[in-house]
Amino acid sequence: MLDKKKKQYLKSLGNTLKASVQIGKDGLSENVIDMCERSLEAHELIKVALLKSCPVSVQEIALDISSQTNADIINIIGRTILMFRQSEKRKIQF
Repeated sequence: MLDKKKKQYLKSLGNTLKASVQIGKDGLSENVIDMCERSLEAHELIKVALLKSCPVSVQEIALDISSQTNADIINIIGRTILMFRQSEKRKIQF
């Protein structure tokens, strides 16, 4: 679990990121989870965007992705989720 200062630091890093994963009308599928896994391993900090056609709420998607990928939810703004998971390479230093 991350403390408040670490979350604030990650939010500041996330401001400049573009969404690396988009979820549309199909909702959360194995493909999306796999993409999130690979993106988290490669980048550690990712943004997930939900399109308007997504049938599931943002909070539900965030919790599902978080539980299946063991990632921390840093922030949810509108239909965008910022997630973090430390990789073995530890690209982001605190």
